[in-house]
Amino acid sequence: MRFILTLGAVLAMCRLASAAEPTFPSSAGDLSVRTVADGLVNPWSLAFLPDGRMLVTERPGRMRIATRNGQLSPALGNVPKVFAQSQAGLMDVLLARDYDHTRMIFVCYAEPADGGGRIAVLRARLIDDETPRLEAPSVIFRQKGPVSRGLNIGCRMVQDPDGNLFVTLGDHFAPKDLAQKLDNHIGKIVRITPDGTAPADNPFVGRQDALPEI
Repeated sequence: MRFILTLGAVLAMCRLASAAEPTFPSSAGDLSVRTVADGLVNPWSLAFLPDGRMLVTERPGRMRIATRNGQLSPALGNVPKVFAQSQAGLMDVLLARDYDHTRMIFVCYAEPADGGGRIAVLRARLIDDETPRLEAPSVIFRQKGPVSRGLNIGCRMVQDPDGNLFVTLGDHFAPKDLAQKLDNHIGKIVRITPDGTAPADNPFVGRQDALPEI
C-alpha cells in the first residue's frame, strides 16, 4: 500500500501537458491524476507527515516539504552529499513508526565513494520550522562491496512492526555475480535495527562466510 501511495503521489507531482485531470482505468476503478506541485527535479520518494504534508526527496540531492496545495519549502539543511548519476542519488525517505514522539526519519541514498556510490542509510530528526533541516544525522549502515557507477542501485526501505528496517540493495550491474555470495551486500536485502546493527535472529548470523545484516 505504501508503494501504491508513493507511486500515485509521484505521478501527481509530475508536470502534465494537459490542464485537464487525466483518468486511467485500473482493477480498483478509475484513477485520476492531478498536479499537486511542480518544480521538483526527479522526485524519488514521499513520506507523508501526520498533517498530510509530504516529505519529498529529489534525486540530485535535495529534500523538501510539500503542502497539499503545492507550496514547497526551501531545501532542507544537513541533507547528506550524494553521488547523483544515472539512477543513483538521494532516494528513499521513511518516517519511523514512532515519528509522532521522536521525529525520527530514515534516508537511503548513494554515498560518494571511490569514484562511484554505495548505499548508505541515515537516521536523523526532522526539524520542521522556518529553516527545515535534519538534526543529528547519523549514518547507521553502509553497503559493503564494489561501488555503483549509477546503475541498479536499489534503496527502497520498509520498517517492520518490531522496528527493524528492511533495505533493498542493488547489484550495481557490473558486479552482479556477487549477489550469489554472502560476504558482501551486493544485490541483497538487509535487515537492521534502527541503530544499524544486525538483529540476532537474522538467518546468517554466526556464519563465518556471511555478513549478519543479510
